[in-house]
Amino acid sequence: MLTHYLKTSIVDIENLIELTIKDIQDIKEAKHEAIFERTKIKNDLIRSFENKKSLLDNELLKLVNANKDKELEEVLDASQKEMLTLIKEKLLELKMKNKEYARFVVTVSEFYNSLLDSVFPRDMEGYQKANHKPATLLKVRA
Repeated sequence: MLTHYLKTSIVDIENLIELTIKDIQDIKEAKHEAIFERTKIKNDLIRSFENKKSLLDNELLKLVNANKDKELEEVLDASQKEMLTLIKEKLLELKMKNKEYARFVVTVSEFYNSLLDSVFPRDMEGYQKANHKPATLLKVRA
């Protein structure tokens, strides 16, 4: 079972990386609807990975408890060790892709917020921004 959990966890992480790469491409092209559509898929993959990680932890604990006199590295076979290393590498890759995506998200958010503030200015109450003023300067001419 341990090998199965390792393999399926790797697949989940790879799918998350692939979806994040698509999100980065789509945010660059302002295809926000495509990003929003993938959000549910990504959330499902995250839940799936978290469940598998929990099952993986339980399997590893069983192995450690069954072999109390040995270290975990001695109990695992070579392919399992390799898959654990691959999971770590894939998680680091996912982290880097998420950081890259987050930079774009913050930039787009700042752009829209500044655009909104220029069209509908806010009243300042000390250091806190209050609600937007009504748009008295905004007129439509047909």
